[in-house]
Amino acid sequence: MRGVWTVEQVRAAERAVIAEVGEAVLMRRAAFGVAVQCAELLRRSTGRVAGRRVALLVGAGNNGGDALWAGAFLRRRGVAVTAVLLAPERAHAEGLSALRRRGGRVASDQEAAVAAADLVVDGIVGLSARGPLRAAAAELVELVKAPVVAVDLPSGVDPDTGAVDGPAVTAAATVTFGALKPVHVLAPHRCGALRVVDIGIGDALPEPAMRVLDAADVGVVWPVPGPEDDKYTQGVAGVAAGSATYPGAAVLTAGAAVLATSGMVRYAGAAADLVRARWPEVVATGSVSDAGRVQAWIVGPGLGTGSDGRDLLRQTLGSGLPMCIDAAGITLLAADPTLWDARDPGVPVVLTPHEREFARIAGELGGDRVAATRRAARELDATVLLKGHATVIADADGTVLVHPSRSSWPATAGSGDVLSGLIGALLAAGLPPLMAAGAATHVHELAAELAAMDAPAPASALLHAVPDAIRAVRRRQMGRYGG
Repeated sequence: MRGVWTVEQVRAAERAVIAEVGEAVLMRRAAFGVAVQCAELLRRSTGRVAGRRVALLVGAGNNGGDALWAGAFLRRRGVAVTAVLLAPERAHAEGLSALRRRGGRVASDQEAAVAAADLVVDGIVGLSARGPLRAAAAELVELVKAPVVAVDLPSGVDPDTGAVDGPAVTAAATVTFGALKPVHVLAPHRCGALRVVDIGIGDALPEPAMRVLDAADVGVVWPVPGPEDDKYTQGVAGVAAGSATYPGAAVLTAGAAVLATSGMVRYAGAAADLVRARWPEVVATGSVSDAGRVQAWIVGPGLGTGSDGRDLLRQTLGSGLPMCIDAAGITLLAADPTLWDARDPGVPVVLTPHEREFARIAGELGGDRVAATRRAARELDATVLLKGHATVIADADGTVLVHPSRSSWPATAGSGDVLSGLIGALLAAGLPPLMAAGAATHVHELAAELAAMDAPAPASALLHAVPDAIRAVRRRQMGRYGG
């Protein structure tokens, strides 16, 4: 599990280490890491390093200093390095001197230097900056055709929220120092390939502000049957989803619960015949009262927002069982908050809204997705999973997981139904709601990637890739622990 620290947390750790070793030491460590990444990217994209042309976009302060020192290191590899100084009077003096001593140049024609580069280093602004690129920097960035390596973060992207409010850099790779920051997991599509360089601040960092689950973490917690297990001890998931209008939601949700290795799945709803035909292992009935004993409920996908759906949601909320509530279930709660009264205090509930559903039940999202999700989880006393290019999951106590999406393959109709089925199955197996939501999200995206194989794939294909995704995370877990 990887930690993610806010800018202020990282700055405080840096100040503590600088007091011991000096600022210059940290800068050179950081710059060397940038230079190594640049050399690797040049080798991959052009076949060689020596003789290639690198342009440094250099802003004021230490971020520009990192870029200049990285350029000085690249000169040792025979790279032609040209610095484009966006604020010449405030350029980092020592870094600029080091670059010049090793034969680097300062651009007289900035546009030509950028256009001719085989690689561009983004050292425009650092972690202290907020807001979009200024006009002069934005115009130069528009001219870039080569891959960009960002120093610490892509300029113009908010470091603590990942928000973009105007012109900003999109990097092929980002080299950050000492720790992951929120921007790296909240705006992964802007950061590109990410490398964290150890500059010696690890021991000075506090508890992280949020965490990211790796495949091995998911493999550890994903339930698999043991020698003493039977269909009941592995978890019985109940599915209350689908309607005459949206029967496919029931099929996808129930199927996900089945393929997540639930010991048993019970379905209650209008699509019982269709679910039974598609998944003969599911015990399907027409109503919740006839469903039998379950250990968690999945409620809402394709359910409809009429009186029948409202009554079903009230009934399952009053069951005293853990729940995953999605889609129509969220809309019903937003329209009639008194439905919450049926829930016993402390019963785990996972809500899985997309941005529009989030606005209905918790108010406008704003630019800070983490803060908004934390607020919603606290106010609703639930675990909230906010879908998006970076999925944010918050518990009512403020604990946060972030899943930075590697692709957009899950963005297809019915995909959310599959995610709900996975979460509900893990809740039925006894996982805490935060971990159930985080592990399901990881497997869900991996299944989408496996199903797509670089071509669009529907939710039904994603569903059938779930076993392969589970096998993949289990292999990673066994590899980590020597299994």
